[in-house]
Amino acid sequence: MNIAYPYHFDGSGGTAQAAADDHIRDLIEQTLFTSSGERVNRPTFGTGVMQLIFAPNSEALSTATQFLVQGALQQWLGDLIQVEAVQVASEDATLAVTVQYVIRRTQQRQTVQFSKDAPP
Repeated sequence: MNIAYPYHFDGSGGTAQAAADDHIRDLIEQTLFTSSGERVNRPTFGTGVMQLIFAPNSEALSTATQFLVQGALQQWLGDLIQVEAVQVASEDATLAVTVQYVIRRTQQRQTVQFSKDAPP
């Protein structure tokens, strides 16, 4: 059973489900946008990329963030996906992260992009 993210109810009043590929996408999003220390029982879970929204954009920061994101995805989702590439872009108050990966179960190659705006 793959619970949809964000959590919500389906039309019958039960917990909404997600297809396997959508569930993996949801897991990637949760890993990317969870800050270290945010989860009580997993204090090292996450990447902390939301802090980059206000950081000055530079090649060094982008490269470091790519390694950070790729390492976190490999650590927490390595049994589900093989990360092929990560691209991070910060412009004004928007952060965009593109992840290319292969789903280990099906060997399907996927590319997904997430973007977040700075909180008000």
